[in-house]
Amino acid sequence: MSLALDALIVLTGCIHVLLAPYSKVEESFNLHAVHDVLMYGTRTLDQYDHFVFPGAVPRTFIGSVALAWTSYPIILLLNSCGFVLSKFDLQVIVRLVLTTFNAFGLCFLRRAVSRRFGRPTSFYFTIITISQFLVPFWMGRTLPNMFALVPVNVASGLLLSRPPNSPKPSPENVHTAIAMLTFTAVIFRAELVLLLGPIVLQSLLLRHVSFSGVVKVVLVAGLASIVTTTAIDSYFWRTIVWPEFSGMYFNVVQGKSSEWGTSPPWTYFTLLLPKLLLFALPFSYFGFLMDPRIREALLPHVSFISLISLLGHKEWRFIVYVVPVFNVAAARAGRWMVSQRKSTLIGRLSFFAFCLMLLINAVGTVMFAMASIANYPGGVALKRFNDVHPPSLVPHGKVYHVHISNLAAQTGASLFLQEHAPPFPSTSLLSHTTSKNDTSKYPWTVYDKTENLTIDELSGSRDITHLITEWSPVEMRSRMRIWRIIDVDADAHITSLDLDGAVVPGGSGTIGVINGSAGWRINWDMIGAAKALRFQELGRMISGSKWRDILWLSEKPMLWIYERR
Repeated sequence: MSLALDALIVLTGCIHVLLAPYSKVEESFNLHAVHDVLMYGTRTLDQYDHFVFPGAVPRTFIGSVALAWTSYPIILLLNSCGFVLSKFDLQVIVRLVLTTFNAFGLCFLRRAVSRRFGRPTSFYFTIITISQFLVPFWMGRTLPNMFALVPVNVASGLLLSRPPNSPKPSPENVHTAIAMLTFTAVIFRAELVLLLGPIVLQSLLLRHVSFSGVVKVVLVAGLASIVTTTAIDSYFWRTIVWPEFSGMYFNVVQGKSSEWGTSPPWTYFTLLLPKLLLFALPFSYFGFLMDPRIREALLPHVSFISLISLLGHKEWRFIVYVVPVFNVAAARAGRWMVSQRKSTLIGRLSFFAFCLMLLINAVGTVMFAMASIANYPGGVALKRFNDVHPPSLVPHGKVYHVHISNLAAQTGASLFLQEHAPPFPSTSLLSHTTSKNDTSKYPWTVYDKTENLTIDELSGSRDITHLITEWSPVEMRSRMRIWRIIDVDADAHITSLDLDGAVVPGGSGTIGVINGSAGWRINWDMIGAAKALRFQELGRMISGSKWRDILWLSEKPMLWIYERR
């Protein structure tokens, strides 16, 4: 059973990666760093992407290098089996490796829960975790927070791992957990200092460890982490830098994070925590009230949320680390509810409430996943372009030059999708066709992400043969004599206008028109008929439009692929 639960956690994360393999802009630094390490190695830095797009503050390369090096032997193995067919396959493999690491962290925590609260509680912890959306969906994405989530979950597992009636964890476990959190705060996410502080304070007040021991651990782990990140990241950035200190100074001391928006202090508790936990949140509160062991585990995390709430800019990913421990609390409550005698009303209601929570979570996760899958038009667009316009492996042939707009670059058009241009990894099938030394004479596609170019500038550049852009044919109307949407006849013209005002030439099925999620829509006429008890009218609506038209995922054109006439 234990291995089956671990496999279920791993499988859930992998399914989310395979269903939504593309990436967003917030993942791009680490994803492109992994790309560059795989393609160029760590000795040649001139071609690295971060010198072209450095971002607002420097980020650490430690997670990206570790992920690339860990993925490399797996890539070699899969390539030898014929599974690596393009550079984009490498992106999927890298993300599968990352989600597996995060799954292992959750499995380590689950085993600690089993030891502390019993096997049934660890079972319910697993079911609750996989029924939620955000953590399983995002734990395979190269956000710095997802790199940090692995050691945070291991640290939480170390603090929980003890017999059910043990009054305190072993000093070795506490010291190791504190060292791991210190390492993670220094290298990956500085906000974890606000979690480390309450854990250290609680450990001292409950006499789990001595003050002198904590000071030694923090000093050694902190100094070692500072030296490590400064040495490695200064090499990659070619300047002396401690990335997390730079980020903290930029966002907190200079207050630049507020430029991305601010929220009231209660936002984490009233909006973002429910978004992360879905309907497991009330069960977490119940578990907190019913079991002192849960209160001990959860109090530092509640304190962390309270402290980070003092910062104006708030995002769910800043508190994602608390989700697994809150799920432990919900699982403990679920264990109590399910174990009640079903012959009593309270027992039946408790069992029903827990099952209903899991069902609502699962339905919500399916809906969120469907909307998110349709939220990467840039990745879809560049993949379609690559499929329609493969390069001809004939020396000095026609060169395609595609300009990738800002929206496309932000919604999935990563470096791994630049499949028809160097660099090629040694494991790529293309490298067997063309030597790396011969790439200059082949007509490889030019992928251009130059920013702030106008329609006139793009149209005036004869080198640019294709556009992937958010400009609709209405905005391109004056230039449609120069451009046409791919897969549309040269004489095609604007033929339809959808309800959102987006003009679709050649019909909505054109491969040059890429739709994106516009949210879920509800047929309020059906809802109104049901409320008014107009059952005959409701029956006609259902029979005429089918059940799927009660609730559906709406899409609208987000990007267009144009080619020069």
